[in-house]
Amino acid sequence: MGAFLDKPKTEKHTAHGGGNGLRFGLSSMQGWRVEMEDAHTAAVGLPGGLDDWSFFAVYDGHAGSRVANYCSQHLLEHITGSEGFPGDGGSGGGGGPEPPVEAVKSGIRAGFLKIDDHMRGFSDLRNGLDRSGSTAVAVLLSPEHLYFINCGDSRALLCRRGQVRLSTQDHKPCDPREKERIQNAGGSVMIQRVNGSLAVSRALGDYDYKCVDGKGPTEQLVSPEPEVFEIPRAPEDEFVVLACDGIWDVMSNEELCEFVRYRLEVCDDLEKVCNSVVDTCLHKGSRDNMSVVLVCLPNAPKVSEEAKKKEAELDKYLESRVEEIMETSGEEGLPDLGHVMRTLASDNIPNLPPGGGLASKRSIIEVVYSRINPHREEDGQESEEAEEGSTGTHLREALRQFRISHRGQYHHVLEEALSSICQLGDAAEESPAPGDEAPPPESAAPGPQNAEVQLGSSSPPPTPENPNPPTV
Repeated sequence: MGAFLDKPKTEKHTAHGGGNGLRFGLSSMQGWRVEMEDAHTAAVGLPGGLDDWSFFAVYDGHAGSRVANYCSQHLLEHITGSEGFPGDGGSGGGGGPEPPVEAVKSGIRAGFLKIDDHMRGFSDLRNGLDRSGSTAVAVLLSPEHLYFINCGDSRALLCRRGQVRLSTQDHKPCDPREKERIQNAGGSVMIQRVNGSLAVSRALGDYDYKCVDGKGPTEQLVSPEPEVFEIPRAPEDEFVVLACDGIWDVMSNEELCEFVRYRLEVCDDLEKVCNSVVDTCLHKGSRDNMSVVLVCLPNAPKVSEEAKKKEAELDKYLESRVEEIMETSGEEGLPDLGHVMRTLASDNIPNLPPGGGLASKRSIIEVVYSRINPHREEDGQESEEAEEGSTGTHLREALRQFRISHRGQYHHVLEEALSSICQLGDAAEESPAPGDEAPPPESAAPGPQNAEVQLGSSSPPPTPENPNPPTV
C-alpha cells in the first residue's frame, strides 16, 4: 500500500564501478510513490582480508525508509562481523583455500538476525514512532562461489549462457511454508497479506509483527531470516541482476534477462543500461519505487556492431512511422501521444527489444512527437483521460486546428484578435445606441448552466494535468 503522486518523479540516482574482475552499475527512481524508500549497497573488496570478495544488495522499504537506509549502510558489517563468518582466514586475495560454504551461509544468516535485533533497540522503532521495515536481496561474490541472499519479495537472478540459471524465491504470506509459520505464531493470511496488512512474510524491521511471546526471532509472524543459495561460479556466467518488486511487477525473470542482454550488446555504459530498465518498467506501468543493480562478470555480452546497426535502423523506422501517423491525422487534428502509442502497438514492428518491447522505445517516440507537436503540454494534449465530448475537449481541438492553420504565428494572431476585440468593446461602451437599456440581471438560482461556468466553485472540476493513477 502507499500514496501516489499526480505524476511520477523520474529523476534517477545512478552509480557505477568495478574491480575483482567485475563491473557494476545501478539506477533508482522514485516513480509514482510519494516517498523514495529504496536503498542499495555496492562494495568491491570486503573487510577482514576478503579483498577479492564483493557484495551488492537492494533494499525495498515500506512504511518509511528508516530500516532500508540503515541496512544499506550497516548490513554488510553485521555479516562480516558475525561469529563464525570467515575473516582473515578467507582467501584474502592470496589464492588460499576458501572457507567452507556452510560457514559463509551461517555467517550471513547470523548477520541478518544480528542487525534486526540491533535495530529493535532504536528508540523510534522501539516506541512505535517508526514502523518501517525492508526487504533485502543481495549477492556475495567470492572468487569461487556466488551466494544469493533473499529476505522478502525483492529478487535476484543469474544469467548464464544467455538463460536464467538461478533466481531467488519471493517470500509471500500465501506460500505454504510461510503461511504455516504465520499461523503457528497466532496470525492469519487475509487478502494475501499477514493479518490482512503486510504483503511480505520476511523482512527486516516491522517489529509490530515480531512480538509474539514464546516464539524465537525466526518463528514470528514476519521473520528476518534470509534464504541463502550458493552456486559455484562458472566461466559461462554473464551477469547478476538485483531488483526490487517495482521492477518484477512488470517484468518476468526471462524478460529482464533478455532485455539486459540486448542492452549490453548496444551499450557498454552500465548506468545507462540500468536507466533503460527503470524507464522501461515505468512505461510498462510500474507504480512503485524502482531500483536495479547490474553486476557484469567477465563473460557478459559485449557491444556488437551488428546489434548497434539494428538498433539504429529500428529507431529510424519508429521516427518515420510516428511522423507518418502525425501527418495522416486528417481533419481531426494532431493525435495525442496515447493514440500514437496505441497505433504503434497495433503494428507488427520487427526487431523490438526482447523483454522490453515498444515500452522500451517510448523515449524515442516522445522526442519525435514533441518535435512535431512542441506545444502539446500547453494545449492539453498530455491528457488521455479527459472526458470525450466535454467542453475542454472541444476547446483543445479548436486550439489544435487554430495552431495548424497559423503554425509558428498563432501567438501573434491571437494577440491581434484580442486587441481588436478590446477596441470594439471600448467603442461600444463609449457610444451606446439610443434607447438601449441594460438587461436585467439573470437569476442567481442554481442551475446546470450556472454550475458549468462557475469558476469560483469550492469543488473545481478535475484537470487533465492531474489524472489519478490507479491504486494497487
